[in-house]
Amino acid sequence: MAQSHTIHYDIITAAEPHGTPVVRSISIADLREVISKGIDDFWAMPTHVVFLALIYPVAGLLLGRAMFAYELVPLLYPIAAGLAFIGPFLVIGLYELSRRRELGRDTSWRHAFDFIHSPSFPAIMGLGMLLLAIVAVWISIASSLFVANFGYREPISIAAFVSDLLNTPQGHNVMIVGNAIGLVFAIIVLSLSVVSFPLLLDRNVGLSTALATSVRAVLKNPVPMLLWGLIVLVALVLGAIPFLMGLALVVPVLGHSTWHLYRKVVEPDDGHRPEYHPKPRGRRYAAEFPASLFAPASLKDSKED
Repeated sequence: MAQSHTIHYDIITAAEPHGTPVVRSISIADLREVISKGIDDFWAMPTHVVFLALIYPVAGLLLGRAMFAYELVPLLYPIAAGLAFIGPFLVIGLYELSRRRELGRDTSWRHAFDFIHSPSFPAIMGLGMLLLAIVAVWISIASSLFVANFGYREPISIAAFVSDLLNTPQGHNVMIVGNAIGLVFAIIVLSLSVVSFPLLLDRNVGLSTALATSVRAVLKNPVPMLLWGLIVLVALVLGAIPFLMGLALVVPVLGHSTWHLYRKVVEPDDGHRPEYHPKPRGRRYAAEFPASLFAPASLKDSKED
């Protein structure tokens, strides 16, 4: 009788038959290889058109809102930083494409969201919600810091707001304290997410294991990981300067590179790598509606046969 192994998944924990992921030490030189592979993935799977389609509507809404409602101006910088904080979750489709290319599978965009069929999907969403909660706390603190220094008055204009930041003690306090707090949040997000999303895609692990592995990766490689965080920050800033156009190149390259950083830092598992794909949809007949919606799966399968 063939022995079957059943793995029970949970948002927080999951049984992993091959033990805790092993974290390796890497050097700064390895980051060059990681970025090179990320660029290679980007040219093999160009995604700039998609990111252009996503970037400009979001940027337009933010900038338009700032133009007509100055109360949002003090939060533009925290919001921009917050988007970077949840970036690892937003580009998870790029990790999936790099994973599929590594396995020699089809890498068309229709597979970018195949991760929703992964057994680890609840854990992936749980981690995404955790990052969103961190962003919400960050923006709340940034708003409170501004109010503590300038009160509840709205900026007269963007130019006046910038002048207040650069030329008043309150503005200096907002910039120094705000950036210090933002740095703490950035380190926390980096530690929690640098390899956790790729690990959840690649291995049968739960959220707690993914988070612990990511933190261990940062603690074991503090200099390369902090340098990686700095590279991401500088790349995003440079990409945003030319009217956000550079982000269409920068974001996909960083996304693909993060997958290869994971492969460099976490030792591959000797066990079978999980496969997941959309379940085939059977034919539906009008005469069976709405009963077909509630039919058992076995009955539907038998009708297909």
